[in-house]
Parts: sequence; C-alpha cells; structure tokens
Amino acid sequence: MEETTYQPEAVPSVESQPTPPTKSKKSDVWEFVRFAATVIVVVVGVRMFIAQPFVVSGTSMVPTFENKDYLIIDEISYRFNKPERGDVIVFHPPVDSATYYVKRIIGVPGDTVSITHSVVSITNAEHPDGMTLTEPYITPDAEHSNYSVTVPEGQYFTMGDNRPASFDSRKWGLLPKEKIIGRVFLRLYPFSEIGVFPGKVEIN
Repeated sequence: MEETTYQPEAVPSVESQPTPPTKSKKSDVWEFVRFAATVIVVVVGVRMFIAQPFVVSGTSMVPTFENKDYLIIDEISYRFNKPERGDVIVFHPPVDSATYYVKRIIGVPGDTVSITHSVVSITNAEHPDGMTLTEPYITPDAEHSNYSVTVPEGQYFTMGDNRPASFDSRKWGLLPKEKIIGRVFLRLYPFSEIGVFPGKVEIN
C-alpha cells in the first residue's frame, strides 16, 4: 500500500414438532452448499465494495502510521460524499496503477496549494487571501521546499505526513478521484493504537 477501512437468508418460521422428519444426506449437502455460497458472496462483496484490509509498508506517513500498521479502508463513503481536506486515503498513484499508496489530502478542487519551506497555505473562494494549514502531524524536520499548484475539478493534491520521505503529488502530480480506493477507517494493529479514523485532523 505505502511506497515507503452477513445477513443470513430468511428462514421461514415453523412450529416445533415432537418428531421432526429426517432429512436426506443429499438435502443436507445441498443446504450446506447454499449456506457456504451465500457466505462467500457476502464476504467477497464486503471485501470488494465496502471495506478492505491493508498493511502499511514504509515510513512516508510517520508519525501518523508506522511500518506494518494494519488498516481497514472504507470504500463506500466516497460514493456519497466528496473527499475532504485532511482525509487519509488509500489510492493507486497515476504513475503505478498496480501499487497502493496511503497519503493525506491537502488540496481539493478549487484550491491553490502553496508550499513555502515547510508551511502550506490554501487559497480558494472561501479564503481568497489564503489560509495557513495547521499540521500537527508532520515531522519536525519537514522538507523545506517551494511548490504551487491549482487543483481542478475531479483532482486532489496529496502529501505524506513524513514530508522528506514521501513520494507524493509534489513529485507525480495531482490525483484523479477515480484512483481513490477509500479512506482509512480503522487501525487494528498495533493493538495499543487501535482506533476509528486514525490520523483524522481538522486542518482547515
């Protein structure tokens, strides 16, 4: 991911019988096959369309996520809501559609993102004079670089929290929305860091 979130079939009610009729072995096997198929369909459906597990590989999101953190990705929310500035997301970068990255959204459509040394500011319709982002999650030795880009509709600007070690939008450009898999919903490991929406910070 990182270069560096059963409803059983309805059973009709029956009255209890003192001596229920016995089922044939063939019927038992068929019932088991139906049950197993239902479970497989549900599990695969959840895995493909609702939530997926990922293991962090690398250090580009330190200190928010460490190497080998185990995350669950919410894949359904962005079908109904737009990604927001500050969300931590998993996606396929435009430079490698087979790889998964985890980064933080810094710029959304309509934003002009400006980086001066390690300070990030956003200019948009709501903040025509610009606003400076408060980013408590970045490392003290944040990379000192200058960068500016305006984010068009359907695109996002992402960066890793460990700026000096992150291969992100500063290097490969803007992220198309269709490349986003989902947002980080749960951290399940390490056990001492279990939590919902880990890394969520209001930065605007």
